[in-house]
Amino acid sequence: MGNQYKITVGDEDFYIDLLFYHIKLKCYIAVELKVGKFKPEFGSKMGFYLTALDEQVKDDNDNPSIGIILCSSKNNQIVDYTLKYINKPVGVSEYKIFNELPDNLLKDFPTEDEINLYMDIDEE
Repeated sequence: MGNQYKITVGDEDFYIDLLFYHIKLKCYIAVELKVGKFKPEFGSKMGFYLTALDEQVKDDNDNPSIGIILCSSKNNQIVDYTLKYINKPVGVSEYKIFNELPDNLLKDFPTEDEINLYMDIDEE
């Protein structure tokens, strides 16, 4: 299952796409990446993951885990209805795919030549 975070519940394995720990918030952040549009079942799955993290992974000093669902599109009314009675902090956002980085971000990344130079030094 690649680099996903495995959590076992009731002798079954489940895989969270990405799991981070936020030092300032003192909590785990579970991220689910979805290729298509948001579906209501994503909310219950995230709620399950957050409960499992809070019961099995988080420390007594940690705050409750937070969930983020990233999808290619969403209908705000469907998201609102889905999350209305979920008692866990879950957010849903859309992502955009670009073939090239925007100019304002491009300046912050190394050039291909700089990467190659680093790779040559690293191999010695």
